[in-house]
Amino acid sequence: MTINGQQYRELTREEKQVILEKGTERPFSGEYYQHDQPGTYHCKQCNAPLYKSTSKFDAGCGWPSFDDQIPGSVTRLSDPDGRRTEIVCSNCNGHLGHVFLGEGFTQKNTRHCVNSISMVFIPEIRDTAIFAGGCFWGVEHLLQNQPGVISVTSGYTGGSVKNPTYEMVCSGTTGHAEAVEVVFDKNQVSFRKLTQLFFEIHDPTQLNRQGPDIGTQYRSGIFFKDQEQRKIAEELKETLKLKGYNVVTQITPASDFYPAESYHQDYYLRKGTQPYCHSYVKRF
Repeated sequence: MTINGQQYRELTREEKQVILEKGTERPFSGEYYQHDQPGTYHCKQCNAPLYKSTSKFDAGCGWPSFDDQIPGSVTRLSDPDGRRTEIVCSNCNGHLGHVFLGEGFTQKNTRHCVNSISMVFIPEIRDTAIFAGGCFWGVEHLLQNQPGVISVTSGYTGGSVKNPTYEMVCSGTTGHAEAVEVVFDKNQVSFRKLTQLFFEIHDPTQLNRQGPDIGTQYRSGIFFKDQEQRKIAEELKETLKLKGYNVVTQITPASDFYPAESYHQDYYLRKGTQPYCHSYVKRF
């Protein structure tokens, strides 16, 4: 059913008793108590994403337990008795369970005790994308924050030498580009969305450079793995050209991707600083 433009699932009597009337399912009875597949747990009533499977742990309490929420997805409310803290879906106010602090189960010291019947699980469907847009540090950093992105690895692709080193790529003789391999959950973010973001976190009009970094290894490129990715990349490139951008981004078939040295991974995250030649500019 639709309420104020929001699509809501028709609930069964048992689901209403928990989600709307703030009841509690019997311990050890829920389908997600000992559930450990990779994916995302969504609100049963409105389908808003609530918890990632990576935050789930076994507290031995009889209900699914999570030590973190997807940012902004869960609201905490004081129970009328003042002794416990209720948690509800921030989107539809559906009852989820209660949150407890200071129990020491995980390093986050937080336990969201959630009724299985309040949630629906959507399994992870992994896909990959490879982008090059100047120094891989900045591209990696800005793509890592996109919801649905599972991992981003800095590396080298598009060249003629196997297992290149950073020094070899910097020489400009191997043909490689500094690039990132993005692993993402297709249920949460599309290749189109990621490609749009890629075009907005670097300057696709700069040829063989990005800011102060100059050379073919800093070229702008999308390395497609199939014809669907190729079509999307070309459509978005053409959209930008129609907007007046002289886009020089190369769209080429994906080839071997070689992860860069460990000291290049999570560079800005480890330093605690921001990219020096990458920033978000809305173009779509």
